[in-house]
Amino acid sequence: MTADKPIPGAHTQAEILSQPWCWRECFQALDEKDQLGQTCIRFPARADWLFVGCGTSYYIALAAAASWTHLTGMRARAVPASDLILFPHLVLSGSSLCQPVLISRSGHTSEVLKAAEYLEVKSNIRTLAISCATHQPLEEICTATLYLLPADEQSTVMTRSFSSMLLGLQALAAAYGHQASFAEALRGLPNQAQAALDPLPARLQDFVQANEFADYVFLGQGPLFGLANECMLKVKEMSRSYAQCFHTLEFRHGPKAIVSPETLITFLLSETGFEAETEVLEEVKGLGGTTLVVTNQADVAVRSAADFPVELNLDLPEYARLAAFVFAGQLLGYFTGLKKGYDPDRPRHLSRVVILNDKD
Repeated sequence: MTADKPIPGAHTQAEILSQPWCWRECFQALDEKDQLGQTCIRFPARADWLFVGCGTSYYIALAAAASWTHLTGMRARAVPASDLILFPHLVLSGSSLCQPVLISRSGHTSEVLKAAEYLEVKSNIRTLAISCATHQPLEEICTATLYLLPADEQSTVMTRSFSSMLLGLQALAAAYGHQASFAEALRGLPNQAQAALDPLPARLQDFVQANEFADYVFLGQGPLFGLANECMLKVKEMSRSYAQCFHTLEFRHGPKAIVSPETLITFLLSETGFEAETEVLEEVKGLGGTTLVVTNQADVAVRSAADFPVELNLDLPEYARLAAFVFAGQLLGYFTGLKKGYDPDRPRHLSRVVILNDKD
């Protein structure tokens, strides 16, 4: 008897759709051993926080840094681990009291490990890690680790681990910032996000099947810029499509030259910048672009300019909604990959963990 042939994308689909459930499990994991409270005790509040990651984990860092500053009032930055390794003087200049946070789903990513070693051993700076796995090298290097074990995945592409680690860092920011109402709002996200997610797969699958695009562009501003980058990466990884990302208003300054009906331009519209970002949306629509819009609540102008509108309708503070903004980008990459005949679980040229050969 031969084994059943794997269904292409089965793991990725299950992991995307399981996100609200996974978030509840991760909050429970954080609460069970008081991981947030113990971290606040172990790492006194610093004036300068540094979030470090590679690929998807770097995009978590971008969104986490924005959330951190918003919730705590402390300075926060995001850097790729490679910049810290190759240009440490640029990253750490004037930051002798910085608090680094190393982000890695597996805890095995070579560049993150090298960055952690540089900070802990060479610079004598205590570090915090966040990961979805235990018994891994990163936890051995860092002073302490936040564990979100329910968020681990079987697929190569990160989906629920992205949103779960972002939420974990937002919850930590709320703890440091004494934002109890925000922490409560985060725990209300899973149920509300489920209602936003449920109708989306069927709608997006129909949209993908009905259209052919040569290029993909993702636009986001402020706290949504990291999420726009992550959506861009999902389309690249799962469908091998050409995709770019820009700050929304920066798209006017040259990049809009690529606008055409064959270019799908996805807007992640913020609440804070809604009016200014909507003006860019209307401009792009007027130039003949095809538009997909993710927003919490759309108005008449947005509905008129959006070829595919996604309204989340979450009754939560703006920063507590961030994780739900990636649903559409994840599903767009997934269904586009399937349409092209690819297996989103096994992207070409990619491995689940980037481990480099040490030439030293």
